[in-house]
Amino acid sequence: MVEEEVQGIIKSATPSRTFEDHEEPVLAVAVFPDMRRMVTGSGDKTLRLWDLKEGVVLKIMEGHCDWDGDTGKPLTKSLQAHSCIDSLDFSPDGAMLATGSWDKTTKLWNTKTWQLHGNPINCHDYVNCVRYSPSGEFLAIATLGKIQIWNPSTRECISIFEGHAAHTSGLISRASIRPFNKSLAWTPDGKRLLSAGTNADATIREWDSTSWEQVGGSPWKGHDKQICAIAVNSAATLVASASYDNDIRLWRLSDKQTIAIFRHSHWMRCVTFSLDGEYILSGGGNKKISEWAVPEDVLPAPKNISINTTARNACLSGDLAIAEELLTQEIDSDPNNYVSYASRSFVMARKHDWDHALRDALMSISIRRSFTGYTSKGIALCGKKHFKEAMKAFDLAFMFTDGDMKAIHRLLLIKAIALFNADQSEDAILRVQELAASCPDADTLACGIVEAYLRVQLGINALDGARYNDAADHFAAAVNGGSCWSKSTLQSQYKDFVVLFGWDLESLWQTANENLCHTLLHAGRLSEALESYRYMMDMSDETTRANCLRWSATFKQNCSARYAADGDVALTASDYDLAILLYSGAIELDPTSETVFANCSKAKLKKALWEEALVDAQKVIELNPSSYIGYQLKSEAFHGARRYDEAIEAFEIMLSKLDNAPEIQIRNLRKQYLSPHEAESAIRKAIHVQMENAPLRLLNTSTGQLCDRDAQICSFKASTRYKELLLLTMNHEDLRMERIKKRVAMYFRCVMLSHRWEEKEPLLYDIQEKVVYKLNPVGGIVKLQSFCKAARKEGYRWAWVDTCCIDQNNNVELQKSLNSMFTWYRQSALTIVYLSDVPPLSKSGALAKSTWNTRGWTVPEFLAPKVVLFYQSDWTVYLDDRSPNHKESVAIMQELGDATGIDPQALVAFCPGMREAREKLRWASTRVTTLQEDIAYSLFGIFGVHLPIIYGEMKENALGRLLQEIVGRSGDITALDWVGTSSEFNSCLPADITSYEAPPCVLPSLSEDNVQASVSSLRGAGAVELALRLYTTLDNLSAPRFSHRRLHLPCIVFPIMEIVRRHDQDQKIPVYEVKTDGLDDLLITTEDRLIPFSSTRPLAPWQTFLLIRPWNRGLLELPNPSDDVRDLENSAAPSSPLLDPLGFSLEENEPVDIDSQSRALRLIVRLGQPFSALLLARQHSGEYKRIASNRDIVAQVKDVTSIRDIMDIRTLEIS
Repeated sequence: MVEEEVQGIIKSATPSRTFEDHEEPVLAVAVFPDMRRMVTGSGDKTLRLWDLKEGVVLKIMEGHCDWDGDTGKPLTKSLQAHSCIDSLDFSPDGAMLATGSWDKTTKLWNTKTWQLHGNPINCHDYVNCVRYSPSGEFLAIATLGKIQIWNPSTRECISIFEGHAAHTSGLISRASIRPFNKSLAWTPDGKRLLSAGTNADATIREWDSTSWEQVGGSPWKGHDKQICAIAVNSAATLVASASYDNDIRLWRLSDKQTIAIFRHSHWMRCVTFSLDGEYILSGGGNKKISEWAVPEDVLPAPKNISINTTARNACLSGDLAIAEELLTQEIDSDPNNYVSYASRSFVMARKHDWDHALRDALMSISIRRSFTGYTSKGIALCGKKHFKEAMKAFDLAFMFTDGDMKAIHRLLLIKAIALFNADQSEDAILRVQELAASCPDADTLACGIVEAYLRVQLGINALDGARYNDAADHFAAAVNGGSCWSKSTLQSQYKDFVVLFGWDLESLWQTANENLCHTLLHAGRLSEALESYRYMMDMSDETTRANCLRWSATFKQNCSARYAADGDVALTASDYDLAILLYSGAIELDPTSETVFANCSKAKLKKALWEEALVDAQKVIELNPSSYIGYQLKSEAFHGARRYDEAIEAFEIMLSKLDNAPEIQIRNLRKQYLSPHEAESAIRKAIHVQMENAPLRLLNTSTGQLCDRDAQICSFKASTRYKELLLLTMNHEDLRMERIKKRVAMYFRCVMLSHRWEEKEPLLYDIQEKVVYKLNPVGGIVKLQSFCKAARKEGYRWAWVDTCCIDQNNNVELQKSLNSMFTWYRQSALTIVYLSDVPPLSKSGALAKSTWNTRGWTVPEFLAPKVVLFYQSDWTVYLDDRSPNHKESVAIMQELGDATGIDPQALVAFCPGMREAREKLRWASTRVTTLQEDIAYSLFGIFGVHLPIIYGEMKENALGRLLQEIVGRSGDITALDWVGTSSEFNSCLPADITSYEAPPCVLPSLSEDNVQASVSSLRGAGAVELALRLYTTLDNLSAPRFSHRRLHLPCIVFPIMEIVRRHDQDQKIPVYEVKTDGLDDLLITTEDRLIPFSSTRPLAPWQTFLLIRPWNRGLLELPNPSDDVRDLENSAAPSSPLLDPLGFSLEENEPVDIDSQSRALRLIVRLGQPFSALLLARQHSGEYKRIASNRDIVAQVKDVTSIRDIMDIRTLEIS
């Protein structure tokens, strides 16, 4: 210790500061090139990233992989390199990572792919340390027993020597403990390799990299325990070592002497220099990093330009007048002071007074040649654009650097700067780049700073010329090259640039970044501008942030405005993703614009990002509480998110904002919307219309409860559908009532059941105020429950069943329901037909055989609806046809058509009304009903009639009322075409619907050619005139009508002249021979008793028998009437022989363009053809009754030419 004090060794046990956060010993430490951050590794299995200035932990990283120093995120996956990694080192170019392990191998890894590069190096011993030489030419490996030198490219072992293993400290017996090689370090020039040993040889040894022999005589001694780490400063003047003896020693490389000892409380494991070489950082068993100041007297002194200190400070502060005055005073007091002349030359060059600067430089050189004098001359000559002479002056300045590489490099940079200032920018930058690339000993930091400053100047020039992309490239190059700057370094090491050229190095980094952001914004490269701004803010310290506060605010506003403008364009173009991205960028930069938030919310609404749009809408409200827009957007966002109550509340607030807006144009916007009351009123009207034609009660398939109309409406108003419709209605003042009705109808869509009533069907009182699903599943309850479930499965809320949705004991309700039944089925969303007698997996044909196909009420139930599904007994779909509508199934409709005799087209697209009445009656002729009157009541909807329901009136009366309505309203007399028994209601009508089972009689037809031939034969002046008279008479006949059950029937009458009964023994029904005036004789079969008579045995005067031809206006060949379902007294129905005895119809032939004469003659021809006739008998009271025949009565005129003479045209009253 005394020896150390005599030698002047500095000792310290108190570091300048410590970094404490690790939980285990610190094993590794490294300083980032930016000199602002440090990373440490510990036995606690973490890396910690530190802020060197503040001394705080920035990030904690766990695991073994490569980490990003800015983000703390892993860059690569973990390497499964060895069983245990003891040392690692990157190659100088960063392309390779060398790892060493006690598995006796060293491996090289490609840092791009992180794959093993080549085969491992077999070191044959435990590896303690691996280190690349500065040039990357060599890889030194310290194993326990050897130091190995390898060529990493060729994997050639260049040299092997024992190192410390060949030596033993005098304090320890060689035989007791074997010495090992522990750590390695290269000098920056790569000419020396330093090694350190373990306890048995705790020394540092120096090896020549050309011969690999130990140099410098004795090893460096001082530590008494193993040396774990060695570090060399960048100036290659100092070495630091860390040992288990708790000391960090600072050595002078030139004489291997200890300069300072930094004592710790625990063993030391790692050591490094700060990048500027002014501090040592150490870590070890005390779990912290200690920072030690390197003694100032051993720091390498920078070679600066010689200049008076006071004048230098004036130059640094930019006060050139004072600097010039001070230097002039020095010259005046000492005219031979060459330094003062050179210094004033620098000042005059700063002032661009190049002549004065050159005079002072020449005066300095004339007094004494010096580094400063020739440097000032070179700068002045560059200013005067005398480049050749300037280069010579700079070359002469090199002679006075004394071989100091730092001075040489600094002069080369000054030379480049002078060229740049003389508008030789490309040459200048190229020189700086070549210096940094070509000279391994060059001050790369200085090169980077100079190039960055020059780039900033070029960028500013380009920016002034509006060459934004060029400017951005220059500023980006400056920023990228200046990532490792620090103010302390710029201020302490590079003041010469400030003195000579007036550079503002303190704000260089800030200037470069601000201009880069500004230029990218002007170039329209918004995302890059924002990214650059974020980078600048992340990398700035508190002082820089404070300095650029005003600029930052302005930039963010400008950038935000550009983002917002581009967002508006994207929104207009419906590019909502881009619009959101741009608006988000604008908001991040300037979160104070309600318009940007509003537009961003609109774009998010278009993308159905409801919650995000809501956040933006709320921000609009916060920024401008009086504006209606925020509440409008808020309402829309809530609407989209199906939060309807909140949407309505926001909408009402929006309306109040519009009502109270000070601007009249804003208040006028209120007219576009409805108030909640107005919207509710419109919806109420639509509900009323819906309910007018809806069943009185419906089953709610969700709850299983029976609901009357009030309950249905309450359910609707409590639903989201209602609230959504309310919002839509309020939002659109011009929303048509039809659209509202459609939405209301959508909610009340109903599924109807068509089925065969069976025993124990549940009635209204069985399910009222009960939950269907909870009822005991017996009898018809099972069917009811299954139907509701099937309807719910199909997606419908409401269902209707005739058994329990009608109060069978309420006659008024029953009558209304039966009259409305067809309409309900017609308007149903779906009708489910349940075939209880069709077992599962049935084949085609089962539907036709089902009892359901025999029932009277099922006819309208499958004709009326547009959508039908057939279900089997187990509630699976018939034929496994899972299509949404069995009316679109050709196979099922064909089967049903064959079974019912109804054309499949009519099954699919049936239209109710009076047309083709005879055919519709035939469809129902074989059907049966439980109640006899229902055979007629079930047809009310098919014919579109509404008549009283009078159970107990008997079917004959019910059918009579229906047929009376058909004939009376439509004039369609096909209902008179039947054979069977006459009705007591009216003799022209049948007593039973089965009378229509037989199809109408088919009479022979007359071709158009035959018609034309007959017309030609009748032409003549007299014939035409009589034909026209007859045509006019028939045209003026009124339509048939009923009055008090009496049929007033227009007809052509043929009086019967004689009736004779045949007495054939085989005939059970009487047959009569009938003779009429003008007709061929004919036979009539009837169960009614006819009174035979003849001319010799005449009847009583009041007794008369007539054969009539009911008049059919279709014979006039007038244009066909409308097919609409309307009450048309004169509409024709041409499907019956009563209407068209020839079977000839204009519907079946092309219309003939004929004049009135031709039509009259054609009428004569057609009246001469066979026709279906009715037999009437006059009653004592004067009216007529029809004599029912068991067969069709077919009559024909004897002589067509005599028709005009025998035509007796009358309207008869038939009871």
